[in-house]
Amino acid sequence: MASDAEIGEMEGWETPKRGECRIPAVISCPPPPKKKSPAFTKRRDPPKNGYFHPPDLEALFALAPRQREACA
Repeated sequence: MASDAEIGEMEGWETPKRGECRIPAVISCPPPPKKKSPAFTKRRDPPKNGYFHPPDLEALFALAPRQREACA
């Protein structure tokens, strides 16, 4: 239980009701964010020496087991 002194202190507390203490009302929603423009619109030129083609690349795919078709 609270003592008489504590009750006397609590009675003086109130929520501020001045206009400057209130949360302002939102007038309208903000606009949606704008879509970013792509950073690079120019395509790169292919490499001068060509792309790297490892000689054993097809061998890696030949070793992979074939997947069975789904029964749907």
